[in-house]
Amino acid sequence: MSGTAGTAICLLRCDLRHHDNQVLHWAQHNADFVIPLYCFDPRHYLGTHRYSWPKTGPHRLRFLLESVKDLRETLKKKGSTLVVRKGKPEDVVRDLITQLGSVTAVVFHEEATQEELDVEKGLCQVCRQHGVKIQTFWGSTLYHRDDLPFRPIDRLPDVYTHFRKALESGARVRPTLRMAEQLKPLAPGLEEGSIPTMEDFGQKDPVTDPRTAFPCSGGETQALMRLQYYFWDTNLVASYKETRNGLVGMDYSTKFAPWLALGCISPRYIYEQIQKYERERTANQSTYWVLFELLWRDYFRFVALKYGRRIFSLRGLQSKEIPWKKDLQLFDCWKEGKTGVPFVDANMRELSATGFMSNRGRQNVASFLTKDLGLDWRMGAEWFEYLLVDYDVCSNYGNWLYSAGIGNDPRDNRKFNMIKQGLDYDGNAGVTLGETYPWPVVTAPEWSRHIHQRPGESPHPRGRRGPAQHKDRGIDFYFSRKKDAC
Repeated sequence: MSGTAGTAICLLRCDLRHHDNQVLHWAQHNADFVIPLYCFDPRHYLGTHRYSWPKTGPHRLRFLLESVKDLRETLKKKGSTLVVRKGKPEDVVRDLITQLGSVTAVVFHEEATQEELDVEKGLCQVCRQHGVKIQTFWGSTLYHRDDLPFRPIDRLPDVYTHFRKALESGARVRPTLRMAEQLKPLAPGLEEGSIPTMEDFGQKDPVTDPRTAFPCSGGETQALMRLQYYFWDTNLVASYKETRNGLVGMDYSTKFAPWLALGCISPRYIYEQIQKYERERTANQSTYWVLFELLWRDYFRFVALKYGRRIFSLRGLQSKEIPWKKDLQLFDCWKEGKTGVPFVDANMRELSATGFMSNRGRQNVASFLTKDLGLDWRMGAEWFEYLLVDYDVCSNYGNWLYSAGIGNDPRDNRKFNMIKQGLDYDGNAGVTLGETYPWPVVTAPEWSRHIHQRPGESPHPRGRRGPAQHKDRGIDFYFSRKKDAC
């Protein structure tokens, strides 16, 4: 490296970690001074695009603030710090370039969706105006964009299974990067800036519900501790496939998603730890299934690259004309957990109280909103954007398109049976419709097949049995024996 390498600004967005961070890695080897920078972009705290609900709710904001604080502490231990500013990244970077006079490069990871790409376009314009080099990397997925067997991205399959099989048979995961233990210092005279509080965004710190399935804090430190616990301390990963459809508690699934969404943990690091676990402990369907789920996350990100703005379109990827309703009264019933369908309501109340919901719950409430209520799927997607602690734009909209039947689902008109799902996975609430619980706002004809069914039983002698752990109590959770409620 020459003595005139200058100063590199490392703009961090959804990559709030030190380990396996190519932005920090490049700057460490190509600059005399390195400025890790995080900007609280005011556009992230406005309303959602279509329905103007808050973009960032209290649970995710708290998790983000914790992640930013944790990264600052980590970088300080390595001789640096995290510079924090409030403002649009393109404006903040322009001000730093002008203030310092020594900036030679701006470095960041590329994103996949329009708002983030617009920021990148603005950054490029600022750098061109000031003669500053732009250096970008792709680092958000398990498989690198340039290593896909589908080039250009327009050739990406529209079915996940085809995508998965192609990658598993003909692509490789790049190794994680070795990071320096000591980082280059900030440019002289630069203030690190204060980290804002919840109150600075007009929000209150949410009360932690003791029943939450995600009682964790944000940040790289907690993410790595979670992996250590789930893999090495408890061997829970070895039974993940059997427990992943759980609803209650911390240990039925990995819970990596909130940290992955902010880049607090690298998917490639998870992959390497799975490989190590399989070598040293055991390799089975459960260890494979963790990678299977990471591939789903990759897939939705690449789908966003392929389709661009269409992932936000009412007609979806398939350009289907569906007469979606925009009934705000029905939507309020859904979002407040007052539909009269206890399985839906319990999941929606959990989301509101904790910012988290199980994967099984998400599939069901999305199916109910789109297939039973017939509401505009974007209402649900934007509500999730507001509340989910693990909100990821590509996974969120990809999954909602899938549930609405206008995305990457190869089966036409897939629909979850809310009553059967409740009996199979959550048949222990002990309420009676129309007596101790309100009547459903809608009823579906397929529900009648499960009247008087016991939890875990099939309505047909040769039918597929649900999970066997549910007891007989709670059958009135879904149906009154005195009245044919559904």
